[in-house]
Amino acid sequence: MASLWKREHSKYWTACFTDKNGRRLKKSTKEIDRRKAQKIANEFEAASQRRQTAMQVRKVIAELHKEITEEDLPMLTVREFVERWIGRKTNSVGRATLVFYKGATNKLLSFLVERADRDIGEITRDDITAFRDNEAKRVAPRTVNHNLKCARMLFKDAKRDNLIPEDPTEFVEAVRAEPKVRLPTYSLDQLKALISAADEEWRSMIYFGIYAGQRLGDIARLSWDNVDLQSNTIRIVTGKTGRSQTIPIAPTLREQIEKLDAGDDPSQPLHPRAYKIVEEQGKTGSLSVQFAALLASIGLREKKTHKSTGKGRAARREGSNALTFHSLRRTATTLLHEAGIPAAVAQEFIGHDSAEMHSLYVSVGSEAIRDAAAKLPIL
Repeated sequence: MASLWKREHSKYWTACFTDKNGRRLKKSTKEIDRRKAQKIANEFEAASQRRQTAMQVRKVIAELHKEITEEDLPMLTVREFVERWIGRKTNSVGRATLVFYKGATNKLLSFLVERADRDIGEITRDDITAFRDNEAKRVAPRTVNHNLKCARMLFKDAKRDNLIPEDPTEFVEAVRAEPKVRLPTYSLDQLKALISAADEEWRSMIYFGIYAGQRLGDIARLSWDNVDLQSNTIRIVTGKTGRSQTIPIAPTLREQIEKLDAGDDPSQPLHPRAYKIVEEQGKTGSLSVQFAALLASIGLREKKTHKSTGKGRAARREGSNALTFHSLRRTATTLLHEAGIPAAVAQEFIGHDSAEMHSLYVSVGSEAIRDAAAKLPIL
């Protein structure tokens, strides 16, 4: 029979019991009442001496919890908790972050198959490790680790809600990430060619990309409410990080803004076609495809053939140094640095949250490097 023991200076009783292999174990009952503690100790011993599934053990714990506290132990399936968790996040994170959370949790549910509809307490560290390894076969390490980070947040909240006794993600390590590289930027000649080839709306968005340094989704969602020509600023809250920014309007960008049709409605979007796409789809995928086609039309990217690779949509994508719309943001960062703007000022203008992230966007040109060499003192 299980016995009780109390540590010096502790108010809780510790259960001492023997498992099915004859090992003597100790576990805190978290109970100060000796009678209740003895009952818990007996249940510990009974559970440890017979083979049980996680659901059976949880059932015993639930019954014991009900008897002691007169309250039901909360129980949810993985799918039910994911739905609840996403609902909590809806009004606390940006749109792009919410889309990511939905995508990452859907991948987890798809991997778990029928186990997604079982009690969340049944999920083990082996399940999470297998999910990580499965993702590593499909996508880049950075994406794997992002999805694992989302799973950690999910199960951490489940533990906080007393739905699980232990967090199954706690000791699952991230996969080794690929080294971060500075991705390409546009030359001035490439920018001129791009602007010449673009239609009126894309031309305007390119100007915003290079002179405001913002992301494609944030530019597509701009309305006249965001623009204050009197103070010569653009005010936005970024979709990815929720960061509030006030961006001064460069002279060239102001000229472009003044060409746009303002209309009478201050909520009217600056770029109606792009705005409609991101509002309907909630993401910028279609816009990115359009922009890639524009780049391909002037030889700045390879044309997509849409020929099947035989690997399917879930295949891991190969690394790419291709120019994208986001390359305009990197180009803006680089141009600010080459113009001698202090790093802290450039970081604030672009809207990076850390100096480390900001440094990845800087790609100093060969001319700037030659100028630096020429300024070294003569000895």
